[in-house]
Amino acid sequence: MVNVTELRPGNYFIDEGNLYQVQDILLNKTAMRKMVAKVKVKNVRTGAIVELARNSGYMVENVRLDKRQMQYLYDTGDFLVFMDQETYEQIEINADRLQWEKQFLKGEEVVDITIYEGEVLGIALPAKVALKIVECEPAVRGDTVNKPTKPAVLETGLTVRVPLFIEEGEEVLVRTDNGEYDSRA
Repeated sequence: MVNVTELRPGNYFIDEGNLYQVQDILLNKTAMRKMVAKVKVKNVRTGAIVELARNSGYMVENVRLDKRQMQYLYDTGDFLVFMDQETYEQIEINADRLQWEKQFLKGEEVVDITIYEGEVLGIALPAKVALKIVECEPAVRGDTVNKPTKPAVLETGLTVRVPLFIEEGEEVLVRTDNGEYDSRA
């Protein structure tokens, strides 16, 4: 157990049965009141970001999450299958929980999987991934005002806007946090 005023960004804790990750904390002390900790947290299971206000002395259960590097193998339609690199143990994660991440997985990528007491909470992708363009219209000559872009469909089905000089068949780096074009691979 840890006092709520001792939490720092990045810490994980359980409060009222919910598993949270601390995003930000603000400690407020006035002359006539106890210290109040306003903690901006992310519910790890639902992804909702909320702000909790707790008085000094309020105790929460500090937890540690396990992170294991696993290799993405394939998509069964309902589940995504990952394999532990050391033990060769395979786990299946419901595809509905990984809709965003699925757009960046083409096969054999190594990702960090976050686990708490046997429950898979999610995966952490690398900051950028290299994906091949499978469909892209050719550039139009003379259309060069204000950094023009065109849509391109990647091998995973994700559509991104790329500069006009990028052509079909090229590999590009795509940011996994917002799904935008970053550079050529």
